[in-house]
This record gives sequence, structure tokens and C-alpha cells, in this order.
Amino acid sequence: MLRFENVSKKFGEREVLSNVSFTVNKGEIVSIVGPSGTGKSVTLKHIVGLLKPDSGKIFLGDDEISAATGKDLARIRRRFGYLFQGGALLGWLTLAENIALPLREALRLDEDEIDARVEEALEAVGLSGSANLYPSEVSGGMQKRAGLARAIVRRCDIVLYDEPTSGLDPVTSVTIDNLIKRVNEERRITSIVVTHDLRQALLCSDRIVMLKDARVQADCTPDEFVSSDIPAVKDFLAARFITKETYEKLREDYEKKR
Repeated sequence: MLRFENVSKKFGEREVLSNVSFTVNKGEIVSIVGPSGTGKSVTLKHIVGLLKPDSGKIFLGDDEISAATGKDLARIRRRFGYLFQGGALLGWLTLAENIALPLREALRLDEDEIDARVEEALEAVGLSGSANLYPSEVSGGMQKRAGLARAIVRRCDIVLYDEPTSGLDPVTSVTIDNLIKRVNEERRITSIVVTHDLRQALLCSDRIVMLKDARVQADCTPDEFVSSDIPAVKDFLAARFITKETYEKLREDYEKKR
């Protein structure tokens, strides 16, 4: 569905991506992990066409994102929903008004249809009954849920998550993990998650893509990731005190809480 083909990007003399190739298949949850400054956010910006590669190509289906401009790029971008790291809700609007913004800006819908889609999105993220609350009146976890509702309200194909559990306590983080999986399954969408939270990546993902030193170090399932002999992966796991045993315990505890 989404393909990076030998994508490279430099900022001045600094190489951020070097011959990066990976594929995200329809319906998958793929997490992009790696140390700070390894190109995770730059990768997201390439996916939505905010940055163009110095070389290589990026495709969404038959559309080449890396070559698209103007109306073609706008059409491709409509296939994406985006959950920003901080939720990015407007404080002077209610949750429902925040969620309705993409519909009012991009689609010609009557008010009844907008209200129906907003309520559908609120229900999908477990916020029914919270439509008229303001961001300041709800918790950080509820703000993230509202941000996700806004990301899916246009019934997009792919949702991009930028650090979805950043700033959340462990219990709320598990709730967001479950929500990502449930929305992905129920809506049959594809999810790409950029995260520093390796625990989340291991528990939520179908596959993990690890970036380090501007390159893809690993592209594999969570089970394969924790069993990897690749030095960069082993160091990354060790720095977060994750072993095969702790991973198995994490999965066991996670399944009990679902």
C-alpha cells in the first residue's frame, strides 16, 4: 500500500535518511522506532508530502507521493488522518467542533451529515456524551482520543500517529494502545505509528521498522525484534531493559488488561 524505495534525505551535510526502503501493507499497524534524531518524524513528513526526498521514491498505491504537487498532492493527503503528538485541539472549540473541522474544511456536507459523522467518530473512540466539553475540561487521554476522532472522521485509509502515548501515564497509555488496535480492526484502516515508547511498539504493532544512523536497521515482527541478533537492535532493547522474558511478561499483562 505504502512503499519507500531507496529514499535519501540530507539537511545540509547531515544525512537523515539513507537509502531507506520499507513497505506498509493494507490493514497493518507498523511502528517506526529508533533513537532521537534518527529520522522518524522526517519519515512522517515525507509520507504526507511535506518533505521531498533528495533521491528515491514514495508510493501510496499507484500514486507517487514524492512527485505529486498541487491538486494531486491534495487528493493523496485526503487519504490520511493524522494524530498529532499533543492532540492539537483548539481550546476555544468543543470536542465536537474540533472533530468537525476537517469536514468543514475539506468536504461539502450538510450540517446533519457533519453531526452524524462527528457522533460516529466520538463513539468509535469511546467519547460519546463528551461532544460539548472543551479540551480544558477533559484529561490528556481524552484529548488524545478526541484527536484520533478528528483523524478518522473523514473515513481515511491511513492514520499516522506521532508519539500517541507521549505525556500519558501507563494506564492511559494502555488505553490508547487498545484504541489504536480496535480502530484499526473495526475500520479496516492502516496505521503508521512513530513512537519513542518501545513497549507500545512491541504490544501494538504487526511490524516494527527501526531507524538508526539514517538507515533501516530492522523490519520485522515484534517477536523477531526482541530475538534479533542485529547489534543496533540489541543495544536499543538493552537501553530500555527489555529482554525476551520481560517482553513475554509485558504481552501477558497486556492481554489480561484488554
